[in-house]
Amino acid sequence: MRKSRAFLNFVLALCCLLGLLTIQQPGLSIRHTASVAIKEIAQLPDGPTRPTQQMSTQTELTQTKLLSDPFLQSPTASSVQVVWFTEFEGVQNFVEYGRGNRADAVTMPLSQAYEDSASQVEDRTYAELTRRDIWKHEATVKDLAPNKRIRYRVTSVPADRQAVHSDFFTLSPAPTTGQPIKILLTSDHQLKPMVPANLQKVAGTVGRVDGVFFAGDLVNVPNRASEWFDSAKGLALFPGLQGRSQYALTKDDVTTIYEGGEIIQHAPLFPVIGNHEVMGRSSGTDSLNQQFENTLPRELVNQFYPPPENVEESGWIEDHSYNTRTYEEIFSLPTAQIPNGKETQKYYAVSFGDIRLVSLYVTQIWRSPALRQNAKGRYRERAADLESPESWGYGQHIFEDIRKGSVQYQWLQQELASEEFQQAKYKIVMMHHPPHTLGGNIVPAFTDPVMVKNVAEDGSLRSVQYEYPIEEDYIIRDLVPLLDEAGVQLVFYGHSHLWNRFVSPTGMHFLETSNVGNSYSAHLAGDPRAVPTDEAVEAAGDLMPFQSVYRATGDPNGLTPVVPTIAPLEDDKGNPLPYIASNDITSFTIFETQSGVLSSYYFDTRLPESEAVKFDEFRLTPRNEQGSLE
Repeated sequence: MRKSRAFLNFVLALCCLLGLLTIQQPGLSIRHTASVAIKEIAQLPDGPTRPTQQMSTQTELTQTKLLSDPFLQSPTASSVQVVWFTEFEGVQNFVEYGRGNRADAVTMPLSQAYEDSASQVEDRTYAELTRRDIWKHEATVKDLAPNKRIRYRVTSVPADRQAVHSDFFTLSPAPTTGQPIKILLTSDHQLKPMVPANLQKVAGTVGRVDGVFFAGDLVNVPNRASEWFDSAKGLALFPGLQGRSQYALTKDDVTTIYEGGEIIQHAPLFPVIGNHEVMGRSSGTDSLNQQFENTLPRELVNQFYPPPENVEESGWIEDHSYNTRTYEEIFSLPTAQIPNGKETQKYYAVSFGDIRLVSLYVTQIWRSPALRQNAKGRYRERAADLESPESWGYGQHIFEDIRKGSVQYQWLQQELASEEFQQAKYKIVMMHHPPHTLGGNIVPAFTDPVMVKNVAEDGSLRSVQYEYPIEEDYIIRDLVPLLDEAGVQLVFYGHSHLWNRFVSPTGMHFLETSNVGNSYSAHLAGDPRAVPTDEAVEAAGDLMPFQSVYRATGDPNGLTPVVPTIAPLEDDKGNPLPYIASNDITSFTIFETQSGVLSSYYFDTRLPESEAVKFDEFRLTPRNEQGSLE
């Protein structure tokens, strides 16, 4: 009997491994898929690769497992960083790799990891803002051979307990020039419901990728630790990118469990800062959502919060305006030497095979477009706050300057003139905010808000509103011409949660491929953006007409969207659509350097057994000597 049961268990396990087992119940479909890495793991020596110890309580269990699988960062020609997280410091933390090699990790706590009553963590509740102890472990794996992939795993040893191991994965150094690689382009995961399905289809459609370019908005509230690691929703960032999600997506009364894709254990992740990587004013009592939304332009900190004596000024200013500390602590990215003599990882450039990737910090606070009197929005202040300017939102103020002459702009000029950039076959710029899109988040213009105070006849303040002069859009006026002149072939971004692309008259490509979760529509005729129309101003009752006229439909910066070249979706009349903006259909893009082709795929989650469909492709071509695209 025992032998029969063992044989049956072996057959069931083999079926699951090969993706052949489907368990059907009324209204429930659970499909197991196997990634390339699982097939490799199956060939490893016998023995468990996951921790097997049984703990007596849930508290002990949560503290003696890895909080994340390892993921890869900052590869060089002969090394790569391996990063993972735990809820214990560990007396030893290390990477085993290759044939008997070991690299010890540097361990540091996350300084801003919190949960609160809005957090969803399995078997835990938080009645109030609560600090969460999380440690980052980072090891440098050195002396790697070019273009050679080897096995590795990470180990953390808690005090007085058994060692905890990860599974075995693979790593390699940065690919050399001429080495064919595949890159996943993605953004705006933000715990959205279609993300695990999207990433599972990436792994199932194209196999292992060699790198991930992530155009910002990884989570919703960066200081809420569970959004990165273990949200009970099954939608946290790292589980989705590591094939550890368990999210039940229901479409047409059929529920499918999606696991995400085992991706960043094998491929380095290159992110940029989006507006959801930026926390607002720090507080020991406000909820994490309140802190996130409560940003303040830095030039106003001294006016409202004069620093005490003997306090470090830069930290004080960040605490009372906005900061990206959690993002910077979690990721280990290339360092940029900036013209003022300092260093930063908030923007950077890196060579990766035939690609020179330039990652910019181009984003602003998101505020509601509503004009009603209780709106703390992009176009106005809340009427109840008029006597409390420290509570104002100050419109959609920009977090990092990109206008001509700014420190980031000067650094970018140096980078675009560098030998590494000039000699790269593929020149790609990644940022969060869109230069061209059909989405809603491109209006108003990307510029500093101009405050307009409306004063009543008796001299009292009647309302405060904000203008954004279109001719002063820093992206269109200053940044895009600089990139065009330098021969950039692709500008990649997100923010509006849809897929669409554009091509400039000189041949520079613009791609937004952020339709991985919620989509907020594509604004063409019949579906206008929320802009301050005269009717909306009149309905508000306390505003003056706006001087700037913001485009309610189309790309406000003048380009026509490209219709997908292979299998565009169609409207009700059979007309091809130049976008994907759907809460049922999710999309992703793969760049293959051998051919120079970017291929975009969509997956209809209403048809869980269907394959991903390639619906668009285009090729990046080099500049000729005259500066135009060949």
